[in-house]
Amino acid sequence: MMKAIRVHEFGAPEVMRIEEVPDPVPGQDQLVVRVHAAGVNPFDTYVRSGAYAIKPPLPFTPGTDCAGVVETTGKAISWFRPGDRVYTSGAVSGAYAEKTVCYEPQVHPLPSHVSYAQGAGINTPYSAAFRALLQRARALPGETLLVHGASGGVGIAATQLGRAWGLTVIGTAGTEKGRELAAKEGAHHVLDHHAAGYPDQVLALAEGRGVDVIVELLANVNLGKDLGLLGRGGRVVVVGSRGTVEVNPRDVMSREAAILGMLLWNATEQETKSIHAALGAGLENRTLRPVVGKEMPLSEAKQAHHAVIESKAFGKIVLIP
Repeated sequence: MMKAIRVHEFGAPEVMRIEEVPDPVPGQDQLVVRVHAAGVNPFDTYVRSGAYAIKPPLPFTPGTDCAGVVETTGKAISWFRPGDRVYTSGAVSGAYAEKTVCYEPQVHPLPSHVSYAQGAGINTPYSAAFRALLQRARALPGETLLVHGASGGVGIAATQLGRAWGLTVIGTAGTEKGRELAAKEGAHHVLDHHAAGYPDQVLALAEGRGVDVIVELLANVNLGKDLGLLGRGGRVVVVGSRGTVEVNPRDVMSREAAILGMLLWNATEQETKSIHAALGAGLENRTLRPVVGKEMPLSEAKQAHHAVIESKAFGKIVLIP
């Protein structure tokens, strides 16, 4: 038997309960990972609440991202062996548990210098940032990037990726602590997006031409202003939004700009393979460094979800079984 978080009905974070469940058994093309740390993502909260379009059958264990050690493998597994350090980009039986079942393409090598807690913070934030910046916006070295919300998981990932890719990175955050973190993780310039004059500061840093790419994590608040900050041919990639927003289409027309949507689950098999090949290289050469904001026991999953919903996290929140 093992401990796992179980959800028997959709609703508030309090519907999550820690329970004893049978140890998972892998199929021929699956493997079991002993979880050392599980990442908490906004997506997890949408699924738990029942707000996501696709609902898992009840009861279920939340979570897709974790890091740990391969414990057992099915007969068809060829790449991994028991004892391998790995991180996951999906979990058949849910990641908020002491063990989880995964298909082989959902499992990726974890370099020895990357902690399990860091490993739990790789997949969703870094995959989303890579897809937004390089697969959707097709950012080029020498361009200017604005990361609108650079102190959270995706924001930190976009900042590190942008810096490594040769972009001039402008990061924003709403607190002094967040701005210090964005600067530490590679932003060349850091601004307070709550300050009344920050759009003028962005344009000044972009030498009046406007920025080339914006990674937008709260489009319902910022998208209307974002369009006025773009240069000719600029692109905004919408990574997150919590509602509707009003925009002026003329801001897009005059700049011949583009508003691009991004949903990680839309990535093709080849795009996903490319993402994790790049992330693996970045982890190995240490240009990508997941930041763990808080480690919490598995039993405190509901508190972790409250923190994510209320945007109180700096870096990644991870659960430790």
